[in-house]
Amino acid sequence: MLGTLNPLGGGDPIPLLKQRLTIGRRSSCDICLDYPNVSSHHCELEFKNGYWHVMDLGSSNGTKVNGERVVEKFLHPGDTLEVAKHRFDVAYTPDPAAPVPVEANDPFALSLMEKAGLERPPSRRQEKLKLPPSARPVPPPKPSSDKPDDDDLALEFLKD
Repeated sequence: MLGTLNPLGGGDPIPLLKQRLTIGRRSSCDICLDYPNVSSHHCELEFKNGYWHVMDLGSSNGTKVNGERVVEKFLHPGDTLEVAKHRFDVAYTPDPAAPVPVEANDPFALSLMEKAGLERPPSRRQEKLKLPPSARPVPPPKPSSDKPDDDDLALEFLKD
């Protein structure tokens, strides 16, 4: 066993048995939290270099570590992991030979609205659908004709 998630407010500890675990509402998840505010595939826990790492999977209600909304973060023993509104104490013994992971603290990783919990970060699907400006389709130019179109007539009307 690689550690446990202990529910704050009561409940049985959840053993962390594999190197990679998915948490979500679906029964196919390794840790199933069958609550309406938990996304079907909410977040993923991975045991990396002797420490647990959490990554949000584009959930609706977010993942927090010690009260701060995160996209991904290393978990240390005693940290509080919040999946939607469900809080857990993270309990495990890190590998003593492993170096303490250093977070690349990007202050611009989340917007202020996302940090405050007032806006959702874009899901992975939305990120994939975003096109860079150079890849966006450009509408074809209108064919020129001597006859004015409706837009030209409206502009002439507004000028008068």
